Amino acid sequence: MPDVDFAGKCVLVTGAASGIGRAAAIEFAARGARVVLGDLDEAGGEETARIVRRGAGEALFVRVDVSRDADVAALIAAGAERYGRIDCAFNNAGIEEEGQRLADCSEATFDRVLGVNLKGVWLCMKHEIAHMLPKGGGAIVNTASVAALIGAPNQSAYAASKHGVVGLTKTAALEYGRDGIRVNAVCPGVIRTPMMDRGIARRPEIEQLIPRLHPIGRAGEAAEVAAAAVWLASDAASFVTGHALAVDGGLTAI
Repeated sequence: MPDVDFAGKCVLVTGAASGIGRAAAIEFAARGARVVLGDLDEAGGEETARIVRRGAGEALFVRVDVSRDADVAALIAAGAERYGRIDCAFNNAGIEEEGQRLADCSEATFDRVLGVNLKGVWLCMKHEIAHMLPKGGGAIVNTASVAALIGAPNQSAYAASKHGVVGLTKTAALEYGRDGIRVNAVCPGVIRTPMMDRGIARRPEIEQLIPRLHPIGRAGEAAEVAAAAVWLASDAASFVTGHALAVDGGLTAI
């Protein structure tokens, strides 16, 4: 990946305890970034920090519930206090919804999924942008999903949350482009992560469907989504903003 250097920069990654978030934290750090890691999973988050440090990187883990304003504010403050500023952010924290049709989805499930996946991204952007404005700019990447680009049967709350993430992404890009803040999103297909493993555990039959969903013939790897997020956050993507990038092995091209 040419022209992608984060030396001297601080990058915030939420959902950093596993999967795409962990892969992104490792990739950002490998390219010179000091990383601030946020997640509810303390053990997983601290393990990601240890992995980064074993690679000679700098990492700070902060436990955070992204659906809570005070938690997000504390995360930003902790990163800024440790490293002086936050230059880039990868708002990746998210949860899945157990497969059920819209009329069977409970209000509690809907509120929980949107609270993390949509409100969480909004809160993170709200505090990140407020921090970046007086610093002269920054770059933000949000994790959406292919479920933000097409319908997602049996995942109504999840699809609603991810469509909302793309809406927030485009709106923030329009509002803050002239302030030097770029905002983009990645839209992964089915990726080999603990979330995918949980889905297969609930419905083992879907494992055979996954390769057929993607014209490339397989599920994606967390590192592949991380690479896209790192590029979008980098100066190599300096003229890219308001974009929802499908990282889906061709799923949405069908």
